[in-house]
Amino acid sequence: MNKLLLVVALVAGMALSSNAQEVGLRFGGSNGLGGVAIDGVFSMGQFSRVHADLAFWDSYMGVDALWDFIYRPLGEEAFNWYVGVGPSILIGDEFWLGASGEIGLEYKFSQVPLALGVDWRPTFWLFDDTRFGADSFGLNIRWVFGSAGSK
Repeated sequence: MNKLLLVVALVAGMALSSNAQEVGLRFGGSNGLGGVAIDGVFSMGQFSRVHADLAFWDSYMGVDALWDFIYRPLGEEAFNWYVGVGPSILIGDEFWLGASGEIGLEYKFSQVPLALGVDWRPTFWLFDDTRFGADSFGLNIRWVFGSAGSK
């Protein structure tokens, strides 16, 4: 329970300190498991952001906090691509800690504050078992708040 409160406090702190944010769902693999996760994007400047997920499966809670350090328009300004890296954690019957990469493409609608994206997240797990997983693909649907919707 204390771990869950810590995660909620961290996500809330990031949401309150950011200028623009997006909140929605990520469908597909995350942390090596399938399912649906709460998906959030928190702006850290013009070309960087934190892309975070919080998911629950059976007896596990998964957290990803990826820093997208390349975030650029592709052709039209509504299309963006991004590359990032950050920690991934699974908490449950076992504790898993790893480093995930991310590459993705997204489209932000100009008339509706909505962003759709697809991404791939390979993960190198360090603890509880050392292994590499490259099977985490996702579809992101997020509601855009603040100045991020004006792009």
